[in-house]
Amino acid sequence: MPSDGLQFRILGVNDPYGCNTNPITGLTGATTGTVSVYRRPLPAANLGFLSTIMWDGREPSLFSQAVVATRIHAEGTVTPSAEQQQQIVSFEGCTHALTPDLCANTPATAGVFAAQISDDAGVNLSGDGGNGGPVALSQELPKFFIGINDPLGLNPAGVPFNPEIFDLYSHWSSLQGDGRENDRRRAIARGEELFNTTKINISGVAGLNDVLNQPNIAGSCPICHDSPKVGNHSVKAPLNIGIADAGKNSPPALDIGDLPVFSIWCTSGPLAGQLFEVTDPGLSLITGKCADIGKLKGPILRGLAARAPYFHNGAAATLADVVEFYNQRFDIGFTDQQKADLVAFLSSL
Repeated sequence: MPSDGLQFRILGVNDPYGCNTNPITGLTGATTGTVSVYRRPLPAANLGFLSTIMWDGREPSLFSQAVVATRIHAEGTVTPSAEQQQQIVSFEGCTHALTPDLCANTPATAGVFAAQISDDAGVNLSGDGGNGGPVALSQELPKFFIGINDPLGLNPAGVPFNPEIFDLYSHWSSLQGDGRENDRRRAIARGEELFNTTKINISGVAGLNDVLNQPNIAGSCPICHDSPKVGNHSVKAPLNIGIADAGKNSPPALDIGDLPVFSIWCTSGPLAGQLFEVTDPGLSLITGKCADIGKLKGPILRGLAARAPYFHNGAAATLADVVEFYNQRFDIGFTDQQKADLVAFLSSL
């Protein structure tokens, strides 16, 4: 638990595994001890596109992350040398946009890139004008910088926000001819168009509606997934869209039954007097602020088909569950065909 500036107390926790009620691995009081949460491992690929490292953004660079992962996560007894850290980060692909000074010794095109080459229906994603796959993705890295397509204003280069985040498969929308392969490619193209253009009334998102002082924002998927061809945040943007909620506010279409539930009472700050029930306190475990309860980053969207289950806590078993969560959470009103098209597109990334 944070020792400085803590604005809340954990009144209780319902933990099916007992980690949080064990004084060695869990809480020792309402403001002391360790909070044990369950988070999916993030991909060790496409790291050069990151604007935030780790789900809660606690690491300032891949260099520090390599050290912490070695000493704490892997329980290593020796800190990696500067040379070893550089070798690790060069292999991963340094986040030039996030820590340019530290990345000076790593080529801007270095790293591991992961993207679908063929989708789960066996369709070649780079044929007939398609632009899927990791090779095409790797060519986007030298173009990336923090704020490249910030929807809340002009990016540092002075270019207005472009909501067409993905144009990998736009040529497929006009494919002629019947057959399973063409039908699938047209579905992928329709899903890409839905991702780029579907209007969404964004409300109740901590880190967005409250920060902008706008109870309702006329938005779309690209408002949050704004990095071109990649789909993650192009700026640091920890958000709470309700995935960590529990109790009466449990997220629709998601399975959180095996996760611990924390009852958090805000004792100070602007949200003093409010009670939160969440499966993960999120960024608040770093900052100590009630406003950060449940906030986490959005991950890079490439290579999704290989990464089930989804969201930080694995609460969505399939991409269909992911689409249904957004459909219900924001009352979008997707038809069954639109849901299927979106799943086809997400499976092609």
